[in-house]
Amino acid sequence: METPETTLPLVDYRLAFELAPVGMVLSRHRIIMDCNARVCEMFGATRDALVGQSFQVLYPSVAEFERIGKRMEPILNASGRYADNRMMKRLGNLHGMFAGETFWCHVSGQALNREAPHEAGIWTFEDLGSRRSRSDSAGADLTPREREVAAQVMQGRTSKEIGKALQISHRTVEIHRARLMRKYAAATTAELVQKLIAG
Repeated sequence: METPETTLPLVDYRLAFELAPVGMVLSRHRIIMDCNARVCEMFGATRDALVGQSFQVLYPSVAEFERIGKRMEPILNASGRYADNRMMKRLGNLHGMFAGETFWCHVSGQALNREAPHEAGIWTFEDLGSRRSRSDSAGADLTPREREVAAQVMQGRTSKEIGKALQISHRTVEIHRARLMRKYAAATTAELVQKLIAG
């Protein structure tokens, strides 16, 4: 006797991965083991140029790659999942992108082993900004700490919440927030968020 399960067509998981509307990456020890077409479009590179590379090549600096990696560990240990908004860097010039251009990206992931969170993971990437070049934008001039504060602001967190997340005082957060407001000529936090996303 046929059941609904036996009459459904088989799912092509490889095709689903490849055509997903968000960027997807399979990683081991923060090395890109596989990625889909959307990741290639987002970072302006071929699959061959990305597979086998450390995620480090997609960060504005080595320091940010290391800092975010350390920040993720206890969260992945606790829940197996992690998500944030961060500034990332295009790797190549394909798909209308510009190598070295920075953009705001929403990143979320699942560790396959919470005991060793960087051992293997599944990650998604969503471009939060426009595709225009930011070579002359305020985003390119942010310090690493300002980028971290900006990413937290984009998630709607208060200065106290940001201070706790980044392990700095809320007064220090307010100083960085004020600098961000000046750099982006924003009068309100809502306007700042809009300008951060737009680049």
